[in-house]
Amino acid sequence: MSNIENDDQEDKPLDPVMENVRRKMMRLQLVSGGIMLLMFMAVLAAIVYKISNRDGKPEAVATSGGLSVPSDAPVKATATLPAGFAVSAVSQSAGQVLFYGAMADGARKAFLFDIAAGRVVAEIDIAGN
Repeated sequence: MSNIENDDQEDKPLDPVMENVRRKMMRLQLVSGGIMLLMFMAVLAAIVYKISNRDGKPEAVATSGGLSVPSDAPVKATATLPAGFAVSAVSQSAGQVLFYGAMADGARKAFLFDIAAGRVVAEIDIAGN
């Protein structure tokens, strides 16, 4: 008998106050769903834009000290060191290469080559131990 009474309660229409609350909740649900759909579409558009923009012409990969290295071709430079100079160590930093070694007469020297300038910018004599 209690099952029959529960069915009767469910079939009864809501009172006007509860009906207004239900309508407001449905409207809020629809507005929130619409905003979420709009934001999802914006994220997808941003992803497609980033992927399609990457296929354009190559951009510079690295910039250091005014030297821009293109991604499609290496930078070519020739460091002209004196005849008889034997390189024993090489170090690179910020677009400059340091060649350390000994001359033919045994004197130790270091040459600093600047890639952007394309020439040796410093010749350092090393004395002592």
